[in-house]
Amino acid sequence: MKPTIKTAADWAQMRADFRWPEPARFNIATAICDGWAQRDPDRIALVHPDAAGTARDYSYRELSRLSNKFANVLAGAGLSEGARVAILLPQVPESLLTHLATYKLGGVVVPLFTLFGADGLRYRLQNSGAEAIVTDSANLEKIMEIRADLPELKEIFSIDGDPGVRDFWASTFSARDGFVTAETKPDDPALLVYTSGTTGPPKGALHGHRVLIGHLPGFETHHDFAPQPGDRAWTPADWAWMGGLADILLPSLALGIPVVASRMPKFDPEMAYDLMKRQGVRNAFLPPTALKYMRSIPVPDGVALRSVASGGEALGAELLAWGQEALGVTINEFYGSTECNLVLGNSATVLPPRPGSTGKAVPGKDVAILDPAGQPVAPGTRGEIAVKRGDPAMFLEYWQEPDKTAEKFSGDWLRMGDEGHMDVDGFVYFSARTDDVITSAGYRIGPAEIEDCLTGHPDIALAAAVGVPDPDKGEVVKAFVVMKPGAALDAPALIDRVKTRLSPHVAPRQIEEIADMPVTATGKILRRELKER
Repeated sequence: MKPTIKTAADWAQMRADFRWPEPARFNIATAICDGWAQRDPDRIALVHPDAAGTARDYSYRELSRLSNKFANVLAGAGLSEGARVAILLPQVPESLLTHLATYKLGGVVVPLFTLFGADGLRYRLQNSGAEAIVTDSANLEKIMEIRADLPELKEIFSIDGDPGVRDFWASTFSARDGFVTAETKPDDPALLVYTSGTTGPPKGALHGHRVLIGHLPGFETHHDFAPQPGDRAWTPADWAWMGGLADILLPSLALGIPVVASRMPKFDPEMAYDLMKRQGVRNAFLPPTALKYMRSIPVPDGVALRSVASGGEALGAELLAWGQEALGVTINEFYGSTECNLVLGNSATVLPPRPGSTGKAVPGKDVAILDPAGQPVAPGTRGEIAVKRGDPAMFLEYWQEPDKTAEKFSGDWLRMGDEGHMDVDGFVYFSARTDDVITSAGYRIGPAEIEDCLTGHPDIALAAAVGVPDPDKGEVVKAFVVMKPGAALDAPALIDRVKTRLSPHVAPRQIEEIADMPVTATGKILRRELKER
C-alpha cells in the first residue's frame, strides 16, 4: 500500500497487482516490536496516559526488553510452544507485553473481555486449556472463584501485586532480558478469539501469525494510506476483541504508528474528545455507537483527526455527513468478522463512501455474494457475503471443532453469516444477519450463552434472546421466557443474573414472559418469529 494512490484507476491497478507476501518464517512479536527495536529503538510505540492525563511513553526498545523478560518468566513456569496464555486486562501496557511475550514463546494468546463474569470466563478458560493468565486486582476475584474448575491453569499473574498469586512486575524485573524468539511459520497458531455462539457455546476462532499480514492492506486503506508523519492511533474498542486488537493495536505498531492505550470503563464522549486532544490522536477506529454518542455534544477545539475508520454496523448518510462537518474527515466504513476481518472498506482518498455501503473488497481480498447453493449471484441480487480462501486474515479453524469449521465454508468460500448485495461497481450493501447473532454497540452477541444463563434460574423453563432495534446501539438484547408453573417473573433479578454471571454487555434490556416458546419441528427456537413481535 502506498500513499501515492490518488484515483480509482490507481486503486484498481493496485488491486490487480497485489500479491500477498509469503515469508517462510513470521512472528507477530518480531513484526510489531523487535524489528523496530533493531531499526529505530527509541521510536515511541505505546503511549499510556494516567488518570490525570500525564502520559508514559514506551519505546520499541523498552517493549522488546520487557517482553523478553516476561517470555523468560513464562518459559520458567513450564510453558512452551503452543501453550495458551489468557489476558484479562483493559488497555494497559501489561496487556501488550503479554501478547509480545507469548508470541515470542510460540504460544497462543487468549484475549478475554474484562466485563465477563465467572461463568463466561470459566467456559473460555476451560475450553482453551489456558495454562497461564495475566490479570489485575479488579478481575482477580472472578478468577479465584473458578480456580478449582481450571486444572490446566498453572500460573496466575497480577499486575497489581496481589497476594496469593504471582506478581507480574516483580517476576518480570527479576528475569533475564535476552530471549530467542520461536521461529514460527505464518500458519502457526498465535491468537484464539472467542466469537458469539448461536446454537451452542462460544467458538474459539484460531488465527495464525499470518493474521497480522492479512490486516495491513485494510488498515492502510481505511486510514487513507497510513502511515503518514505525525500519525497516532487510538480506539475505545477493547483489545480483547478483533476490533481493538487487529483493527488498531497490531497493525499500527507494525507500521511504526504510536498507539494510545486508554480504555475507559464506559464510553464517555467528553472523555474521548479530551483524550484525543491531549494525546494528539490522528487516527481512530470509532464504532458507530461511539460516533453517535460523540455526535450528541460539540467537538472541542484541538481535536485534529486525519482518519477515522468505523465498522460493526451501517453508518448511514447522516452520520457520514456529521463526520465530514464536525470532525473534518470522511469516516471510512469497513466490514469483517472474528473469523476473517477487514474484508471490505472505503478510503476517502480514492473510494468515497456510498451511503448504505460498507465498501469494496480491499487489496488481496476476493469477495462474492453467494446463493444458498454456494454459487456467486449477479450484481444487485441479494445473498450471503463470502470471502475466498487464501486471505491471511482468515482463521485457521474453530478450536477443537472441525465440524463447525467445515460448516462455515462452501467450497473455497467462507460464508460470513451476513446477507447483502453487490452493485455493478463492486460496492457491497449489508442487509441482515443470516443467523441469530445480535449486533449491539459494535459487539456481536450470541443468544445461546444468554439463554443458558437464564434457564439456569430455577423459575425459568425456556428462554430465547433476540436483538431489537435501538437508535444508539443498533440493537439491544431482549429475552423471552416461559416460566415454570407457579413462578412469577422478576425481570430485574434475571437481568442482574446475566450481568454478573456473563457480562453487562450481553445482558437483556427487556425480558418478556410468554406462554409458549415458538419452535421448529426439531425443537429449535424460532428466534425470527420472536423478533418479528
